[in-house]
Amino acid sequence: MGRWEPGASGRLREAALALYLERGFEQTMVADIADRAGVTARTFFRHFADKREVLFDWSSELEEKALAALEAAPARASTLEAVATALFAAADMIGRDRELARKRHAVITANADLRERELSKQAHMAAALADELRRRGIGDTEADLATEAGAAVYRVAFQRWVDDTDDLDLHDAIRQSFAQLRTLTASG
Repeated sequence: MGRWEPGASGRLREAALALYLERGFEQTMVADIADRAGVTARTFFRHFADKREVLFDWSSELEEKALAALEAAPARASTLEAVATALFAAADMIGRDRELARKRHAVITANADLRERELSKQAHMAAALADELRRRGIGDTEADLATEAGAAVYRVAFQRWVDDTDDLDLHDAIRQSFAQLRTLTASG
């Protein structure tokens, strides 16, 4: 495969994930990823800032979709319903390929730096969603509580989804987790 063939970004993602699973994140070098993808290391750096970004490069798009969904949520929606709308938009993107999500999750959970990076990206998205809620007229405390609760619901739902051996849909896992949160808060 020639270096200049289209699809280098996708090939680099696939190569990186396969190598991370085979060797581990720390043991995989950019040159290894580039070689497996049939490109040069220089081409790798045209697509990704570093080898971590192969796993996180879609996070800006994910945040944009979640924010757009939150902006489009009906004005009459409760704060948590608006946050759920944003999470469903994220699930639309992430929930397309459970096997890919499982592999990515396995790589991230095996490495403390990657887990920290994942939490940082999630915190950034929660802060962006809270800012959008404030623009909708929601107070600071309510906006922060709603987005932090939403982040917790998402983490629990995502874990259930990647661990599930049946046909649990990520959207359903989110719905079920929100329902459980409501039950917990109602029981005081």
